[in-house]
Amino acid sequence: MTQGSTMRAVLVDPDSRELSLGRAPTPTPRPDEVLVRVAAAGINRADLMQRQGLYPPPPGITDILGMEVSGTIAEIGSEVTGWSPGDTVCALIAGGGYAEYAVVPAAQLLPVPDGVSTVDAASLPEAASTVWSNLVTEAGLRAGETLLIHGGGSGIGTHAIQVAKALGARVAVTVGSEYKAQRSRELGADVVVNYRDQDFATELADSVDVVLDIMAAKYLSANISALAPGGRLVIIGMQGGVVGELKIATLIAKRARVIGTNVRNRPLTGPGSKADIVAAVREFEWPLVAEGKVQPVISGRLPITEAARGQQMLDSPDSVGKVLLLLDPEGNEVAR
Repeated sequence: MTQGSTMRAVLVDPDSRELSLGRAPTPTPRPDEVLVRVAAAGINRADLMQRQGLYPPPPGITDILGMEVSGTIAEIGSEVTGWSPGDTVCALIAGGGYAEYAVVPAAQLLPVPDGVSTVDAASLPEAASTVWSNLVTEAGLRAGETLLIHGGGSGIGTHAIQVAKALGARVAVTVGSEYKAQRSRELGADVVVNYRDQDFATELADSVDVVLDIMAAKYLSANISALAPGGRLVIIGMQGGVVGELKIATLIAKRARVIGTNVRNRPLTGPGSKADIVAAVREFEWPLVAEGKVQPVISGRLPITEAARGQQMLDSPDSVGKVLLLLDPEGNEVAR
């Protein structure tokens, strides 16, 4: 199938912030990039923030939403080796996933893991990259340690539960509903705290080796209280605010560390780069997926025409895991 000069894409109205399906120029891959014909795109909370104007894409990146895709390589840049047109892939990207085609740096490509469909593979790159880089590379989570995950029902949370259990860790999560509590237990969580009627800092005081946190300011002091001596608090989101207070004396007494990270704004190559993260995911996580120890958790698959509803689903109390947008290369709406 030959791509045209324009493609279907989900566009954000700059005034109303509403989503609509329209047309945008088909991107052209640079020498170190490939063009992927998208089969599916994962919806992430960062997309909702970008839509609201709170999380702009990095400089030089399209303002089309979408940070992970799966599909087929349509074209390769002149410097790309090891990949060919027609290869089935999934990929971590900085933007552009809610569209018929997306450009991807070759270093951020991943093969679709064994045992996973091409569509469902779109749910993995962002979660896998975030979880592995933060839990293993940054925090050094080891077998026998206790991990606390805030947002156990999210795409990151459901993935992190499985990875941590595969590594031999004990897992605690916070959730906001009994349904999410049940699903977290099914995925392997050992301790489930419903933050609506339980205080995780009291329940887990001085017992947690690693915290994977999306709340930032709101949970800062409580997270430090939950940490065991030598514990590591890894902050990857700011849903609970950007300015918080903590007792430095407690941090020092516990010899604890606070680590702030993200994936989207990292450099493409070099130490700690996206290329390094994706290579680690392929080497260490993809075998866990192939063995069935880590599986996609998907709460909905919608046609791209329903992108707005997909974002609403992700933001609902009943959503567990990822929501995917499906694209049909012939331009027809994809049935659910």
